[in-house]
Amino acid sequence: MRRGTFREGTVDYAAVGATHAPDLMQYPPEHSIPAEDSWRIGSGEDRFRRAGEALLSWTAQRAAGLELKDVRPDAGTAYTGVSFDAEGAPIAPNRNQVEQRFDAEGTPFVAPGMTLTLRGRVKGMRADGELRVISVTEERRRIGFVLGTLGGSVVSGEESFDIEWREDTDQVWFTVRAFDAPVSLLYRLPGMVRRRRRELFALYLRAISPLYATPV
Repeated sequence: MRRGTFREGTVDYAAVGATHAPDLMQYPPEHSIPAEDSWRIGSGEDRFRRAGEALLSWTAQRAAGLELKDVRPDAGTAYTGVSFDAEGAPIAPNRNQVEQRFDAEGTPFVAPGMTLTLRGRVKGMRADGELRVISVTEERRRIGFVLGTLGGSVVSGEESFDIEWREDTDQVWFTVRAFDAPVSLLYRLPGMVRRRRRELFALYLRAISPLYATPV
């Protein structure tokens, strides 16, 4: 199991990590609107690994037409030492903490504590924002990360992206969850937050496996 979590710094919302709460859809953070969608994107370990690699190299965001700018790894994630599980066995540090990876364009892969700027529009709706990577998970059957807003966005909140290789069925699923509280006046109009989120989800989900994705 490999995990990295950023616990310092300031985001512009209070419920950090709430996208992983089981009851997010029933009890979202105050004043926010929750959203969740999930697609089956194939089966087997190879599909899982390929989808995970795509996810951690920002494929979902880029395919949504968003431009990544000013991507800055957190200076404190170079190495944090070895931790131990409940039985006292050592846990290997997250590889993002040991060696920063880069894609073909030289952009760093997702890593805990990283900050970045997204610029772009989705169906005419702004998707700009200053973001921080709250956590990264790399496990044998789960790969994912959480993004939280720092400011400069029309909404305030969090997104989580997870690739899961299910042991019981061998199927690979991609799930995106979010909660958004409107910031700009336009997005306080009824339906605007949900519309923006629906369009983003559609692009994210198709990006990871455009040939094999099957809507639930």
